[in-house]
Formats: sequence, structure tokens, C-alpha cells
Amino acid sequence: MIEFGHGTHVGLRRTRNEDTYYADAALGLFLVADGMGGHQHGEVASALARDAIVERIRSGQSLAEAVHGAAAQVLEHAQRYDDALPMGTTVAAVRFSEQAYDIAWVGDSRIYLWNNGLRRVSHDHSLVQRLVAAGTIDEAQASRHPYRNVLTQALGITALDQLHISMAKGQLSPDMSFLVCSDGLTEEVSDTAIADMVSRQELAAQECVDHLLLAALDHGGSDNVTAILARVR
Repeated sequence: MIEFGHGTHVGLRRTRNEDTYYADAALGLFLVADGMGGHQHGEVASALARDAIVERIRSGQSLAEAVHGAAAQVLEHAQRYDDALPMGTTVAAVRFSEQAYDIAWVGDSRIYLWNNGLRRVSHDHSLVQRLVAAGTIDEAQASRHPYRNVLTQALGITALDQLHISMAKGQLSPDMSFLVCSDGLTEEVSDTAIADMVSRQELAAQECVDHLLLAALDHGGSDNVTAILARVR
């Protein structure tokens, strides 16, 4: 059994919500896409990616195949228009199947696993994460770096032959929880505060998500914020 909560908010400084998400326990699919681009490009890109992934999973494709197919679809859509503005999106997705899970991500939307402690499963595809990996800066410096939102990978912007879809997989066990979220949450709420909330088993998953969204708003709400919490029971 999967219990889940979900929600999104435009934030306090944006006029459009370019985040989108999908949460379906029957399909075993939970994903967040954070769009980018001027005009309505970001919300178009994230919705295109979401719908393409859902359609491909329903048709029997693997999560990696679905994300790759979505990337091709967003890129093809973007190339139809002669527009200097970008049209791209991140994606972070978890797929449950029987007793296993698959995870895929592109960009800086994140996936966390709670299993007697919080662990970030994903790593950001960003310029600052490259600096952290190289040892040039540490995580504390990364959280304040002026270029922390500069992505190195995104659906619709990265060419297909250069696209890197990061993957992880594992075995499901009772009391595991997965948090999928956009950077509107992680920019405002620390991993420690996220862990404190996700660990609260006395609260329903939806209550935890509601509290996380409120925490992001209380800390500034500088971006759209989206979160899904899926618990294995």
C-alpha cells in the first residue's frame, strides 16, 4: 500500500507556476517537473514532460525510456518556434513496481529517501554541484553560491546526444518514504528541517506536505514550490 500527499504553490514572488507534478499510486508513478523559460514556455515544457512520461509508462516503457522520450518531445516542440527564449524543464521521478523502485532525474529537482534517516538520492545537475564534486567548494558554500541555479542538464535544452538521465534503483521495504520536490522547497527549507517533517509518522503524508509548503513560504517563498511524499506501508 502506498500513502501519499502532494501539493504545489506559486510562491510569494512569482506570477506563474511553472512547476507541475503527477502522483498516482495505482500506476506507481510520482514525478515533479520544474519548467523554465520566458512567457509561458516553462509551464508548457513541464506539462509536456509530465504528460509524455505518464503516457510512456502506461504503454509499458521503463522510466529511463519514458524520460528520454519526454526529452525528445519537449526538444522537438521547442524547435518548432523561432524564439530566443528557452523552453526547458527539470524532472525528478520515482516508479514503484512490485517490491522495487526506480528513480530518474534531470536537473535540480530532488528526490529524498527516508528510511530511519533522510538521504538525498539525487544529485543536482548544476554548475555548483560540479564545483562541490571537484572539491572547489563545500555544501555550505554551494547553498549560498550566486550561480547555484545554473543547470548543466535540462529536458528541452540539452541536446539528446548530450542528455544524462541519472538513475537509481533499490528494493522497497515497509516504512520507506520518498520525497520528490522542486528547488522551491530546497532553496528555502534545510535538509534537517525536511527530515524533521518527513519523519513524523503520526501525521498523514498530506499533512507533512502541507507543512513543507508552508515552511517554504514562511522562509521567503521566492520560487514555485512543489512536493510529493509517498510512503510505503
